[in-house]
Amino acid sequence: MRSPSLLPRRARALAAALGAAALLSACSVLPKAAPLDVYVLPVAAGAPASAAKTLPWSLRVVRPAAGVHLAGQRIVVMPEGNRVSVYQGAGWSDPAPALVRDRLLEAFRADGRVGALSSDERQLHADFELDSDLRAFQSEYRDGRPEAVLRLDARLVHTASRRIVASRTFEQRHASADPAVPAVVQAFGIAADRLSAELVDWTVREAAAVR
Repeated sequence: MRSPSLLPRRARALAAALGAAALLSACSVLPKAAPLDVYVLPVAAGAPASAAKTLPWSLRVVRPAAGVHLAGQRIVVMPEGNRVSVYQGAGWSDPAPALVRDRLLEAFRADGRVGALSSDERQLHADFELDSDLRAFQSEYRDGRPEAVLRLDARLVHTASRRIVASRTFEQRHASADPAVPAVVQAFGIAADRLSAELVDWTVREAAAVR
């Protein structure tokens, strides 16, 4: 004859097993996350390096600060008014602020006038620091057509004194040839190239005025 004390334990074990099986069954039918198409920020064929002599000062380019909706890897779109959304199934290869910082570094290297460059990832000593706030990095619809919008509030800082020696807002817009995501991404690349070129010239000019 079975011991009465064993029955509750066996019942509890059976119930636990059935519960676990039901949980696994439920998990197996949960929808999987949709895969993302990942895009790098395109770069146009670089302009030839400046023939000017390499400047005798160093520069650290800092990753821009950004609000929550611009700090991630999703490609932001504003289809109407102030409504913020993202392109479904698409994302950037890195968070938008990192893309902007890296594009600026690429522009300085291609220009060639500032030879001693670093980023905030290494925290090396530099004579100047380029700090900024990323205010826009999104696609906006104008007259039913998307355009890439980039806006950056830049500050050139003298690192020894921690003094802001110059500040300026840079903005570039470029209409996309097509509403499809690959064409919008190309528009982002063109706008980023133009903004970077403007910012490189401004930085060199303002730093020279200080030194």
